[in-house]
Amino acid sequence: MSQVVDLILDEIAARQGIEVMSFGTGAKMGKDEAAKTKHFKEFEADFYVMISPNSSAPGPTAAREIWKDKKVIVISDGPTKKDDRQALEDAGFGYIVMKVDPLIGAKTEFLDPVEMASFNSDAMKVLSTCGVVRLIQEAFDAVIAQADAGKDLELPHILVSAQKAVESAGFNNPYAKAKALAALHMTDKVAEINFPACFMMKDIEQVTLTTATGHEMMRAAAQLAIDAREIEKGNDAVFRKPHMKDGSQKTKTKLYEKPQ
Repeated sequence: MSQVVDLILDEIAARQGIEVMSFGTGAKMGKDEAAKTKHFKEFEADFYVMISPNSSAPGPTAAREIWKDKKVIVISDGPTKKDDRQALEDAGFGYIVMKVDPLIGAKTEFLDPVEMASFNSDAMKVLSTCGVVRLIQEAFDAVIAQADAGKDLELPHILVSAQKAVESAGFNNPYAKAKALAALHMTDKVAEINFPACFMMKDIEQVTLTTATGHEMMRAAAQLAIDAREIEKGNDAVFRKPHMKDGSQKTKTKLYEKPQ
């Protein structure tokens, strides 16, 4: 989601009354990188979004300590346990925790820049088509509406399961919805496959075979997501929910109709 999290608020760069700025620390997210994020505070905003894998890791944890005095929504693949999520809420953070986020096969014996980009494009296909992007879009827009109204911000606290994500996607055809749900479950399974390869296995054959397996499953999930959208296209029933210039959202399903 880090590839598009800033773009989903203003997809055609025409929305008025909103300003979005993005900063990143690259591939690393340690304590040193967390410390450098304090400089971003000079850009005052109504709320902030902190996105990373494994928000319980030392780097993201250190970053939250720096940003605890701000309105922050954490987007991550964890924590998934209720008590840990409650701790985030009690500390004043909003969160969108994605159980459907895959884990890349991050081993030098297997992963190179091309493989990394290919995997992420497959993951993005599932997260976009199968409902995760729209769920986050709507959560952000709800907070923005509060800011526009001058209200105290009530930040989201959402655990994104496969079922919850697919309900946000707006599928009309039940077979398309089933394919999308299957893709989301497969994406979750990718993390389960790749975890031991990334953190436990040592033998090169085990490592490379397992990571390759996870990536093949991610590719298959992406194809299911494509198939699901193609069914909706075939019925001229692709659900769209674009932003208008004033920030409101309208919907359409027929290709040749205007958003209403």
